[in-house]
Amino acid sequence: MSAVETSSFQPAASWRDYYELGKPRVVMLIMFTAIAGMFLAAPGFPPANALIFGTLGIALAASSAAAINHVLDRRFDEQMARTRNRPLPTGHVTERQALSYALVLAVISMVLLWGCVNALTAVLTFCSLIGYAVIYTVWLKHATPQNIVIGGAAGAAPPVLGWTAVTGSVDPYALLLFLIIFTWTPPHFWALAIARRDEYAKAGIPMLPVAYSNDFTRLHILLYTILLVIVTLLPYLTGMSGLIYLLAALILGGVFLFRALQLKVLKDARLPMQTFGFSITYLALLFAALLIDHYLVIRLT
Repeated sequence: MSAVETSSFQPAASWRDYYELGKPRVVMLIMFTAIAGMFLAAPGFPPANALIFGTLGIALAASSAAAINHVLDRRFDEQMARTRNRPLPTGHVTERQALSYALVLAVISMVLLWGCVNALTAVLTFCSLIGYAVIYTVWLKHATPQNIVIGGAAGAAPPVLGWTAVTGSVDPYALLLFLIIFTWTPPHFWALAIARRDEYAKAGIPMLPVAYSNDFTRLHILLYTILLVIVTLLPYLTGMSGLIYLLAALILGGVFLFRALQLKVLKDARLPMQTFGFSITYLALLFAALLIDHYLVIRLT
């Protein structure tokens, strides 16, 4: 094989490359919160069509948004160690292939949600897809250090989507779930931003620690974590949940607050990623506590 032939050779895309385009680990957390919204909206078991087609439709929309994000962020991903092995920077998948894949997922998602669930869920899911894949990725991410705060609305939508899939309406309790994730997003992502500050700076992305400093970001992580602990008390204070959830929220919030305080006071380079990792576990356990409380209260009554 000649040198020219060798340099132009590109490995064919595999199913795993397309799977990675959908950011499966992120989508799994999204789907857990969406499914939690479905179960919390129902006094018993959610309707089968909402649970099956709603889950599938929301998951496909989230994967579509992730694939579009891969395309739009390709040149930045190539500069960052965390992302340079994604399917587009490695050349396993072309931009055209990724966009075609995203379009197919989006169309199937909308057909399922509109035809098998309800129009409101389809519309809100589409707005969330556009909010993350276009508004956040194209504009907010590069326009302001508050990109995560403002763009967090798209990431906080899944439990509302799950709720509307069951009820066909947006309930105030669904908005509480939205508020929890919206408040959780900045301390969650800013911890990662501290750990990857040099990479974001090299790529020219004005994340908070790049635009200001790590110390400034650590302070804001602590402040947002305090706000998060307060917000997570609202489901109990409004009667949405009971003592089981309250106890879990206080324990989990206390641990998160302790980690945020450690991050603020100590300069251990391992703490940002440890805080980031715990924040994922925190959100999953918090929503699990909501579900356990919901169904135990129903059973007891």
